Amino acid sequence: MGCRCSKLRLCCWGSHFKSTVLEPPDLENGGKNDRGPSSAAAVPGFGEFRLEELREATVGFSADRIVSEHGEKAPNVVYQGTLDNGRHIAVKRFNKSAWPDTRQFLEEARAVGQLRSERLANLIGCCFEGDERLLVAEFMPNETLAKHLFHWDNQPMKWAMRLRVALYLAQALEYCGSRGRALYHDLNAYRVLFDQAFVLRTYEEQQDGKSYSTNLAFTPPEYMRTGRVTPESVVYSFGTLLLDLLSGKHIPPSHALDLIRGKNFLMLMDSCLEGHFSTDDGTELVRLASRCLQYEPRERPSAKSMVIALTALQKETEVPSYELMNIPRGHPSSIQQLSLTPLGEACSRLDLTAIHEILEKIGYKDDEGIANEFIDGGTMISPTVFARRCLSYLMNDKPQEALGDAMQAQVVSPEWPTAYYLQAAALFGLGMDTDAQETLKDGTLLEAKKNRRN
Repeated sequence: MGCRCSKLRLCCWGSHFKSTVLEPPDLENGGKNDRGPSSAAAVPGFGEFRLEELREATVGFSADRIVSEHGEKAPNVVYQGTLDNGRHIAVKRFNKSAWPDTRQFLEEARAVGQLRSERLANLIGCCFEGDERLLVAEFMPNETLAKHLFHWDNQPMKWAMRLRVALYLAQALEYCGSRGRALYHDLNAYRVLFDQAFVLRTYEEQQDGKSYSTNLAFTPPEYMRTGRVTPESVVYSFGTLLLDLLSGKHIPPSHALDLIRGKNFLMLMDSCLEGHFSTDDGTELVRLASRCLQYEPRERPSAKSMVIALTALQKETEVPSYELMNIPRGHPSSIQQLSLTPLGEACSRLDLTAIHEILEKIGYKDDEGIANEFIDGGTMISPTVFARRCLSYLMNDKPQEALGDAMQAQVVSPEWPTAYYLQAAALFGLGMDTDAQETLKDGTLLEAKKNRRN
């Protein structure tokens, strides 16, 4: 999922909620230098969504909206979506056989939905209609830890950032454990994401303590013996993540432990880090990884002790994560830069004169004929009506009203790029730059898709 400015989060797995909406508890674990726009107060309570709502939010579960690592081939596909209120969401659509018991699905979703932390990509809702089972979470736009650690483009992740990632992960585990949700389903670098401020987040997901889908070489020994995941199992998985951070590669624990026992741990270290870390710090992190990977679960450290150990190792604590990642705050990185159309460019600058001129020349033509369609005996209002009034609101410094009309234009014509561009302009006017950038991306991709069809 993209790369803009970064916090790291573990991933926790409307626009009218039903009456079962739950109020959000206070968010925890927020770092003072890593509080991004998606702060505690911005996270809504957990609620139930209608299937039609999520269908509209994902443009009919379009393949263009898939953000799963394995695309449509993933057993449970994750889509990026946008709700009517402009909030960007991640929607996980489960395989139809995954949750046959509706009650169990709802109970598990509600339990996870009570968790609220700045170290989690918080679950904000679910949907269960017929045999459909979907989860809705905060959208994390800046890719996975795996992307930035294993498949980086411009530079490897700095040592100070790796230490911060380890601490944030440990804090997420401690928080979930303190709330009685100690079990993670297959914790790995692909389930760890960066939000718009490049703060680490992790998805906590519903599971029954029995599932573990990772490569057997990375599976906790007790799972191999009993087929069950325990609270100590996630500590083992955390140990494999520490190996990832140390080496910059996904090394099997058995191989890494052989190097550690032979006191050849420097061979384990990422060669890109040479000269950028002290031997003492490297030794401490290797020692912690070794403890996490103990064969006997009872010999592994607690999440609390991991947080204490990692806190002592932190470097450059006053530097925000996006700076450690060398990403300019508020600007898209090379991963997500798009070639904007003239209208998209004008909306990104909130250049109202240019927007008006472009719309008068070409922007209103895309919806020609819609006003002549009839629905239930009445004439459908053309999206142009909403678009013109939206621009009028923007010119009169009323971005909230403008956003409402731009969204109405999208409802009438879901595949009209101009509706997305105007939403972006209104969001920029409201100071919601991150959401505006995502909406610009949506409009640009939609227009490109439309041009390919033509």
